[in-house]
Amino acid sequence: MAQQKITINDIARLAGVSKRTVSRVINHSPKVGEKTKINVERIIAEHNYVPDKQARGLASRRSYLIGLVYDNQDALFINEAQRGILACCGQKDYELVVHPCQYKSPNFNEEVLNFIQSSKLDGIIVLPPASEIDDLATELDNNDIHYVRLVSGHTENTENFVMSNDRYGAADMARFLVSLKHQKIAMITGPLNYRSSKERFEGFTQTLQTISHSIPAQYVIEGNNSYQSGILAGQHLLALTDRPTAIFANNDEMASGVLKVAYQLGIKVPEQLSICGFDDNLLASRIIPPLTTIKRPVQKMAEYAAHKLIAKIENASQALISKNCTIQPELITRESTGTAPKIC
Repeated sequence: MAQQKITINDIARLAGVSKRTVSRVINHSPKVGEKTKINVERIIAEHNYVPDKQARGLASRRSYLIGLVYDNQDALFINEAQRGILACCGQKDYELVVHPCQYKSPNFNEEVLNFIQSSKLDGIIVLPPASEIDDLATELDNNDIHYVRLVSGHTENTENFVMSNDRYGAADMARFLVSLKHQKIAMITGPLNYRSSKERFEGFTQTLQTISHSIPAQYVIEGNNSYQSGILAGQHLLALTDRPTAIFANNDEMASGVLKVAYQLGIKVPEQLSICGFDDNLLASRIIPPLTTIKRPVQKMAEYAAHKLIAKIENASQALISKNCTIQPELITRESTGTAPKIC
């Protein structure tokens, strides 16, 4: 005969407390004394009790669902973000609901609000470039919806943001290429209406300017962060009579596109051309040659965002909610970059 499933009432009886107290322990309420909390958690562990999610939600008036809102062509970026959020959800017993969107849509804010309401979400995490829309944040604030935004740059409002100092990372790449004696340096930017693209472009070009090494206008091409746009930009740059000896792309997807063009044209990398990107996604270390890039730990950022969001939902640690989560990207050097070729 199958063993009868243990219930919250059984846990309460064994612990000598009320059902409400057990519910508070499960929902991490600060209203339970430490000694009682430890005792209840011990009995839960001894009996392998797993709270019923539906009952748990009813007791706490929460759905234990958080949403992910994004409009991004980089599938590897989205994958890393989901992995980070799910790592936190697994610890906190929440579920993730994803929602791709068109952030330039005139009904974007309404669409996101409808998604939150129809899915009965406790809060959302918003990825760039959608996270750069301040109007959306205003709508979320006006409707008392918990949210965290992943962005590039810096802000004093630490409660609602996890940030990446992309300007710092791009500056590092500029100094690295100059250290390799490159004079003819080009850049493929992302869409310059994206905050992240602007931060990287300015960090890279302004750092070059400080060391008397400005980029000619013909060496700057605006892409859209896709592999195909990297191919198109690479074809343009490598067809120039005075072609660059180093190309920095706004992300690894576009850098990979340039690598393909170089291969098709018989241009040796890195002997004749250095190519580098930004993100250090899964592709960067697996292509040939492996890609020099700026590592932006998207998975860690997304996990930070999930912890911050759940702390807001549960009205938990104010220190965690207010924590300044600013990530400093890191230069990763691989075989796609080398010393500038000598001019004959």
